[in-house]
Amino acid sequence: MDPAQDSSSIPSVPTSDQVANAAAIAQPPKPSTGGGENGDNSTINGDKPIENLPSNQILAQKESAEAISVQTTNAVAQAGPQQIIQPGAKDSKGESYDQVRKLGDMVEKSAVPDELRNILNDRIARLALIRSGAGFMSSTYIMEYESTQRYINWVTGFPWKSKSKDTLDLKKAKQILDRDHYGLEMLKSRMLEYIASIMLNIQNNGPDYAAQSPILCFVGLAGTGKTTFAMSIAEALGRQFVRIPFGGMADSRVLRGQSRFFPDAEPGQVYKGLVHAKTLNPVLLFDELDRVTETARADIMGVLIELLDPGQNNAFADHYIDYPVNLSNCLFVATANNTTAVSTAVLDRLEIIQMPSYNDEEKTAIGRDFVLPKTKKLIGLKPEQFAIDDPVWTDIIRPLGYDPGIRGLERLINMMCRKAAKMIVSGEAKNVRVTMDNYKIFTSEI
Repeated sequence: MDPAQDSSSIPSVPTSDQVANAAAIAQPPKPSTGGGENGDNSTINGDKPIENLPSNQILAQKESAEAISVQTTNAVAQAGPQQIIQPGAKDSKGESYDQVRKLGDMVEKSAVPDELRNILNDRIARLALIRSGAGFMSSTYIMEYESTQRYINWVTGFPWKSKSKDTLDLKKAKQILDRDHYGLEMLKSRMLEYIASIMLNIQNNGPDYAAQSPILCFVGLAGTGKTTFAMSIAEALGRQFVRIPFGGMADSRVLRGQSRFFPDAEPGQVYKGLVHAKTLNPVLLFDELDRVTETARADIMGVLIELLDPGQNNAFADHYIDYPVNLSNCLFVATANNTTAVSTAVLDRLEIIQMPSYNDEEKTAIGRDFVLPKTKKLIGLKPEQFAIDDPVWTDIIRPLGYDPGIRGLERLINMMCRKAAKMIVSGEAKNVRVTMDNYKIFTSEI
């Protein structure tokens, strides 16, 4: 007999006769008309009339009837229809009502490796035995079911055989870089060389060789476009983008996962990223490598060596899954503000690319052509409702000259747009134009 269908796991539900008797006893007795055997409610199944029974026996039968009624209600409410219907029954979607059988169906329909499939089936069989012995409402079964279901959901949700198709178009890659980044021609040229080498590797040797390209690490001050460059690479190749932040990371288990022996265990961020991307070959960004905590730095750098080394990442071991996962199809990119806090062993596996700061002319072009249109749309301003004269940009940019990136410029333009929006909504103006005469009104913090 299939353990998943063992009837001993189904809760004991009172019979219809017991329920009927309970209802009859629980009701107040009606005056006897001398016809107890002709359907009168003053008797119990044609036996002695209730009024002729001793008072203590009547009380005992009423308590028994109430207990049966409560037992019936609780069993139906807690078990649900799937435990009371006939074994093997299915819902309108063709799925089994049985909880254990549902887990088995998930494993059968998934693309997990055969060895891991056998491990999952053993866990399901063990779960069925626990339900058969302890009952489906026992705390032992409930805890085991929750643990098994969570584990099977993570394992079957992993894209074991799914890969996205790469876009091999260098012209489109250049258009994406030009759209997302102003200037930085030398850096963009180097990015195109990097993307071209990946494309050539895919064309000549197959997609598995794409990961043999050097692992880029963008190093620069905040706001210089490190993360957006990684996003542009993913879009240029037509791949999913997964960002794993290292800022404040205090435990290597955030990357590698935690053993299932702990009640709050879950997979690491690397495994989770691939599950959410639904593909085996995303672009994985390790953001801010230098921002991990000092106490966990050595452990985290050890995990990074395994992740970034092509000789080791084809069998990466997540402690929660406890099965080797092939990460060799992923494309790794990293960022850092500086490299002093990154271990030498990790740096040996990275190609460092210094991100230059923006000068005043580049900030002016970026603010006028990129940031301002984007911010107006975000605030809700129409193109004609707000404008900034060209001479004003110099006075806006110059006080921000110490800022190597554009985040300070973005905050200033956002503030100016909000002040313009307030003037329009309050009826002070229909359209707002910032000139050399009034720009201090919009750039002032008060």
